[in-house]
Amino acid sequence: MRSVSCRLAVSRIALSLFLGVAATAATSPSPTFYKDVLPVLQRNCQNCHRPGEAAPMSFLDYGSTRPWAKAIKSEVQVKKMPPWLADPHYGKFSNDRSLSDADRNTLVAWVDAGSREGNPTEAPQAVAFLEGWNIGKPDLVYTMPNAFEVPAKGTIEYQYVVIPTHLSEDKWVQMAEVRPGNRAVVHHVIAFIRPKGSKWMAGAQPGVAFVPGKDARSRRGAEGNAAADPQETGLELLRNELLVGYAPGMPAEICAPGVAKLLPAGADLVIQLHYTSTGKAATDQTSIGLIFSKQPPERREITVAAMNVLFAIPPGNSNYEVKSQFTLRADAELVNLMPHMHLRGKDFVYKVVYPSGETSTLLSVPRYDFNWQLVYVFAQPVLLPEGSRIECVAHFDNSANNPYNPDPNAVVHFGDQTWDEMMIGWFDVTVPAIADPRDLYRGRRVSRSVRVDDVGRLEVHP
Repeated sequence: MRSVSCRLAVSRIALSLFLGVAATAATSPSPTFYKDVLPVLQRNCQNCHRPGEAAPMSFLDYGSTRPWAKAIKSEVQVKKMPPWLADPHYGKFSNDRSLSDADRNTLVAWVDAGSREGNPTEAPQAVAFLEGWNIGKPDLVYTMPNAFEVPAKGTIEYQYVVIPTHLSEDKWVQMAEVRPGNRAVVHHVIAFIRPKGSKWMAGAQPGVAFVPGKDARSRRGAEGNAAADPQETGLELLRNELLVGYAPGMPAEICAPGVAKLLPAGADLVIQLHYTSTGKAATDQTSIGLIFSKQPPERREITVAAMNVLFAIPPGNSNYEVKSQFTLRADAELVNLMPHMHLRGKDFVYKVVYPSGETSTLLSVPRYDFNWQLVYVFAQPVLLPEGSRIECVAHFDNSANNPYNPDPNAVVHFGDQTWDEMMIGWFDVTVPAIADPRDLYRGRRVSRSVRVDDVGRLEVHP
């Protein structure tokens, strides 16, 4: 009898707990935009989803966000948004954009409950974005002196514009940002530092867009080869430091405290611009904003590339492998990675091989997306002793199953345009501010020549 009484008591307790939970669930308010959703958007989305930025819609308030509620649910459930392509099993990155499970559940629950607005008085304080710049008010802005006329149709070769800095003393750049004048037609921008006395593009008229070696490139294109000279591209990257770049999804250049890039006195900026026609004539006048370090930095940041410029992707090949590597000839600290391919890019992996022979995977991007040129910033710099080798392995899908493939019947080479391909493993390292960055390439000797070996790797010969 006592056993039956105990069972009845336990049943009553269980029923009571169940009814209590059910009542709580029934009375628990569903998420509202201003109280629950807006804080998630501020932390994760508004940097791009606001007027004048990369995203096509704004998530600053309820009125602009509500029409996209179902799309938001769909995108966050499959983890397509916010864009973050790194495999979480490798590397720890300070700029990881992945939504937490709690934030993802909040957005989904909000949509499922009818996307209620809620009380505007419960909204968090609006984020104070500086109009026009993500880095804050620049100390100095360089703008193309002349607007470039983008034709409505046709292929537009890479344009270069030389902008003198007129600096009378060395400057350490803590932050840099490219602001396209017309995002609709600007595919990407790269700003190189041309030191005083350099003969690279010596004949260029400052401020006037031009195409170096246009006649030679036109002949190569007519012969069915790559539109760009791969060795010349390699020389650009080795001889001239990269200051800052722009591409979809690419953040501004922001160095860690105590780290900066050197912009020497008398240097010029050489801006490479890739425009794409949209069916309507347009103009662009791109600007570059710089914020200088308030005190001399301890370390200098340098952008390096492990690239392969000689490959031929066969027609129809769905998993073509291309490799590249770069061996550091001096001690350095690795701070970020940025894989770059075009529309046939499938996946990309960075590894480091230490002088001891030990190997470690730094980054794996299993589903590369050309629409998002992401930079992966390490939570802590990776120490790379002299002799460490960065190895990159990428795969390309040149088959008809790739919905973005411009032509699955083409043999694809390295080239500038999106229907060509690239395989570049960009990475930034830091060295002591007083060090000679050329040490990274070959001791303290100046590089005199570059050639491409039989597997497409750049070889530097002092």
